[in-house]
Amino acid sequence: MSELNNMPMEVLLRVRYAECDAQQVVFNSRYAEYADLAATEFMRAVLGGFDKLLAQGLDNQVVNLNISWQRPAKFDDVICMKVSVSKVGSSSFTLHVDMFQQKDGQSICTIEVIYVMVDAKNYKKVEINQALKQQLLEGAPGVRVNLAGLINN
Repeated sequence: MSELNNMPMEVLLRVRYAECDAQQVVFNSRYAEYADLAATEFMRAVLGGFDKLLAQGLDNQVVNLNISWQRPAKFDDVICMKVSVSKVGSSSFTLHVDMFQQKDGQSICTIEVIYVMVDAKNYKKVEINQALKQQLLEGAPGVRVNLAGLINN
């Protein structure tokens, strides 16, 4: 596996009321959804979207997802997710998401998602070609996607 410490892209989102549980914090399964949203925006920034991957006859599937929490997020919080690829192997890559409070930088959690590249028709594992490896490793440094509705941010 090849490792890269690239500058992460950022995705901002605002916690919606429906994403909170009875304790008035973000329900634990929502963090995986947030990571998936970050991955979608990462692929859009890096490849132009998942449709570009599919056009190559490729798709990816999650094979492992780990979340380490430090503190909860609550309704109306603005979360900043820093997204980068930490490893690219022959058929898999690891996306790393650091999630923190946008207002004060306090860490909420870190998420590591391992994807396996598959053939888009039969979902069998395939190797990641060199061009795609390079795109994943380069990432989207300096890109900020604002889904939080913040003005001038």
